[in-house]
Amino acid sequence: MFAVFLGIAIGFGLAVQTAINSQLRKFVVSPFLASMISFLVGTVFLAAATAVSRTPLGVPTSLFLNQPVWIWFGGICGVIGLTSNILLFPKLGSVQTTVMPILGMILMGMLIDQFGWFHSIRQSFGINRAIGVFLVLAGVVFAVVVPEAIAKRHSAIEERKGENIWIWRLLGITAGMIMAVQAAINGKLGTVLHSPVHAAFISFFVGSVVLVLIVGIKDRSFMNIKEPVKQSAPWWVWLGGIIGGLYILINVLLVDHIGTGQTVILALFGQIAGSLVVERFGLFKSLKRRIVPVQILGLAIMLSGVILIKMF
Repeated sequence: MFAVFLGIAIGFGLAVQTAINSQLRKFVVSPFLASMISFLVGTVFLAAATAVSRTPLGVPTSLFLNQPVWIWFGGICGVIGLTSNILLFPKLGSVQTTVMPILGMILMGMLIDQFGWFHSIRQSFGINRAIGVFLVLAGVVFAVVVPEAIAKRHSAIEERKGENIWIWRLLGITAGMIMAVQAAINGKLGTVLHSPVHAAFISFFVGSVVLVLIVGIKDRSFMNIKEPVKQSAPWWVWLGGIIGGLYILINVLLVDHIGTGQTVILALFGQIAGSLVVERFGLFKSLKRRIVPVQILGLAIMLSGVILIKMF
């Protein structure tokens, strides 16, 4: 029962992390700087966890020569996923920012399982998975398309805003696909390093380096790191990285106890539920929006599809 609570809690935490990082961006302006701060905080947190586990932080030189180069790209995928979420949140709101990447994760997960990409275990695309994908797509229709159509009937402004909204939704789906790739890469890295905690640290460290370079070359906005302090930002704007680190650590622990399928289902359920709560009550100063019953129905249909995909 405690494992169930932890699984739902880490999924809920992902929805909270997106809201927190979006608020952090308002103070530092640049989405890349906001992502960099989150990654750096997560890296420090995971470094401490790795040290506590008595695992060296370094990587043997032989691994760079004997392993495929893509094994080190998990952090880069994480950068793309996290930064995309920060960009999507003010455009789509908490629910859609959660739903679209989930759709992408499932679609890419099917391809990775089918073809055994990134040295993953091959799992054929059977009837249960086909039904699951159909249910996920049907859930997206109820959770996203139908409410949008209803809103357009009552607001011309909303209709004008929605003209390019699918560009952002496609970005969310793509970000989810990249996050699925990240999971596969980090899984392989964890096997190679014989330590999931060490693999998580390496992934965050690589992501931090990439973001420092991006901010230094593109934005040159390092001085904005002081802005949250100058503007008396809420203390919780710094917690996004810790939540991300906790998600990775607890996810690894749960897989060993209840299996990958159940862990993913519980986390996704928590993430969907968390996004609803964040959006309904406008938590962490996010935009408060009314959740209509058809969205809840859509999310329930999606959840049933996720169960079919992950459990069978």
